[in-house]
Amino acid sequence: MDGKPYLVGITGGSASGKTLFLKSLKEKFGPHEICFISQDDYYKPLDQQVRDENGEVNFDLPESVDLPRFHTDLLNLAAGKTIKKQSYNFNNPNEPVEWLDFNPAPIIIIEGLFIFYYNDIFDMLSLKLFVDADEDLKLKRRLQRDVTERNIPQDLVLYQWQYHVQPAFQKYLSPYREMADIIILNNSHFTTSLQVVENHFKTLLAETKIQTG
Repeated sequence: MDGKPYLVGITGGSASGKTLFLKSLKEKFGPHEICFISQDDYYKPLDQQVRDENGEVNFDLPESVDLPRFHTDLLNLAAGKTIKKQSYNFNNPNEPVEWLDFNPAPIIIIEGLFIFYYNDIFDMLSLKLFVDADEDLKLKRRLQRDVTERNIPQDLVLYQWQYHVQPAFQKYLSPYREMADIIILNNSHFTTSLQVVENHFKTLLAETKIQTG
């Protein structure tokens, strides 16, 4: 890897299974091997978010994210610097905020809805992964997550899905699907794709040890 970190981008629609896929990867590698960093921790404060014609905040827009800060932190991380950042608390004042440390590693995984849409970040990526699933299944998962786990009213979840989530997917994600090196279909499981990615990373890390050994 020429002494430079190997940057991996993973994107996909809401509730496609990105978080679960990343969690599965984290269980297989140590923090000294892979650094995971998410676009979610770079959402702007609530008072800086765009509202739609009905006054509802739309988090499914590229401008909802502090892109300059996100890009700068990625450049610094890739250059070997540790990044300190407050976690995103879903703009919930009752949710505790914690400080996160992102430490340099041979492999850096960048996750987020818009990382393929952002040219500056897309151009940094050596490997691009797109997690996908059927639309009705993604909606079912989204309802389960937001209503059950985040206590968001079902009517609001359905409203966001129709007027925010789906339009954003069609405009900012779907056009970039075919640019992915690997498309991970997650209607039931992603075992095979996970194994392929895991083996690839193990090969890269082994090469790194040889180069630095």
